Amino acid sequence: MKTKTLTLLLGLALIIELVPTSLYSANPAEIVITRDAELQRLIPISITGFTGEALSVLKFDLELVGFTNASPSEAQFLIEGSNDGNLQGKVIDRINKTPILAKSYSGGTIRAQAHAFADEIVNRLRGEKGIFQTKIAFRVRNDNASEIYVSDFDGHNIVQVTHDNSIALTPAWFPGKRILYYTSYIKGNPDIYRHDLTTGERTIIARYSGLNTCPAVSPDGKKLAMILSKAGSPDLYVSDINGQNLVRLTTTRAAESTPSWSPDSKYICFSSQMSGASAIYTIPASGGQPKRVSFGISNATEPNWSPDGKYIIFTANMRDFQICITPATGGTAEVLVQGESPCWAPNSRTVVFVRRSGGRKYISLLDVPTKKVKNIVQMSGDCSQPSWAK
Repeated sequence: MKTKTLTLLLGLALIIELVPTSLYSANPAEIVITRDAELQRLIPISITGFTGEALSVLKFDLELVGFTNASPSEAQFLIEGSNDGNLQGKVIDRINKTPILAKSYSGGTIRAQAHAFADEIVNRLRGEKGIFQTKIAFRVRNDNASEIYVSDFDGHNIVQVTHDNSIALTPAWFPGKRILYYTSYIKGNPDIYRHDLTTGERTIIARYSGLNTCPAVSPDGKKLAMILSKAGSPDLYVSDINGQNLVRLTTTRAAESTPSWSPDSKYICFSSQMSGASAIYTIPASGGQPKRVSFGISNATEPNWSPDGKYIIFTANMRDFQICITPATGGTAEVLVQGESPCWAPNSRTVVFVRRSGGRKYISLLDVPTKKVKNIVQMSGDCSQPSWAK
């Protein structure tokens, strides 16, 4: 009986492990959404004086967020400096012949100093929050086991978090802290854990009968959304951050999955099959009626709400998996790139997501306005379910 129950729970967990189908409802070319055209404009820059790792880091970082390399005579901004020992850099507006930024860095590695300089450049030239010193968490599956890992946003400095020799999945960050929430089967049931990465302390947050998965911490750090099947089908619940004072938000017979919070912590978006094929809905965190926000695309799952509150990005299953974006208030969606499991960066511009190639899953980065994709450092095993620390 125990074996049958565990098999059922593994089957329920497939609501967050997507399998391609041939169902689709719209031609991607016919799906249109309007965004700020200025964000789509590539800014020409020239980078000189840097060498080795510092140069490669600066190019990678800046190309990811809408800059493009050009010759000094064609660049709008000149980025000059050196990295002999410590990194020194300056930015000059070539057209107006005015200095924009000059700064020296010390301490840490040259790689870390280059990331810090790139953050300063983005802040000064685009007025956007830098993301190049942030972390991502993700799941890595090898054979029949999967573990949670953490790395820099570009895949460097990878650290294994769990060592359960079981199934660990759906990592989610506590905002502003080195704390992860995730699901682990280490005790034979899919339970939700809180894991302090600084102390190593791990606490069970939800261990009800059935499925306990997809934890999502509210941006204010006070509430936890999750998917539980203790009442039958997987439903959306909210509790205090410690798992207490549990409130059920959905009571459908369909499967709900993958909740994500609005930046004001007042609403939750999630995927549900309540109307047939999976679609994206929002619901007040205090309870109320779900509102459908994804249209023109069926089989919509894995929503993630942008930190600026404007958009929800999600996975659509249309022959292949596609990353799509829709206004948070609802509307038609736009197909961005082929992929799945998207998660916004703190800048509400960049997205980490999963691509499939050669029978494996890889983590990549997407600049949403320009649709430019860059690969990060990869490791053995299937990488999936990335979560970007906010």
